[in-house]
Amino acid sequence: MTRELSLAARRLRVAAGAVAGTGLLGASFAAEPDSPEFYGLTLTTAASWALGGLLPDIGDVKPERPITSPILIGAGAFAVFYGCALIARRIPFLRKEIASVLRYAEEGPTPRVLLITLANGAAEEIFFRGAVYSVAGRNPVVVSTGVYACVTAATRNPALVLASIFMGALFGMQRRATGSIQAPLLTHMTWSALMLRYMPRLFR
Repeated sequence: MTRELSLAARRLRVAAGAVAGTGLLGASFAAEPDSPEFYGLTLTTAASWALGGLLPDIGDVKPERPITSPILIGAGAFAVFYGCALIARRIPFLRKEIASVLRYAEEGPTPRVLLITLANGAAEEIFFRGAVYSVAGRNPVVVSTGVYACVTAATRNPALVLASIFMGALFGMQRRATGSIQAPLLTHMTWSALMLRYMPRLFR
């Protein structure tokens, strides 16, 4: 009974964190690129995910903490997205949606944009593959990916939602395979850094 109550409390806290983070994420993408509001909101969003994800893990699996393979997986995921982008840029609707996201990278100083990108990527893994995954029940990969996609919908950008489904599933499977968030966190940060470095030039 105590464990059930504890799980219910954890789920309530995760739900509250998801609502708060969703609102902040939507506001971030409504702000102008390279504006104080944009940087303030994105950093606040990262802080919200990180704080909302600070829940003790109740899993019984001894965690593995690989380093090299998650980085290689992140590079491989980027290669897949880059190949898809070469096709997407020839489709007006997709080109418009992707370019609208990449303008945040194009119009701001690279170090600053890189900082908030990596901060948000790490914080998302703490929350979605950490807290959400740990309270998801029997299908944590499906549930955490679904929640991730629903939250990303706050950006009102179909390209980001599609990316969140693909990458969310990948991150979730890494979490299940290793028993910790280190692998998805490294993959997420590698993928994000490469996307930020090489993707904008395709949509200028």
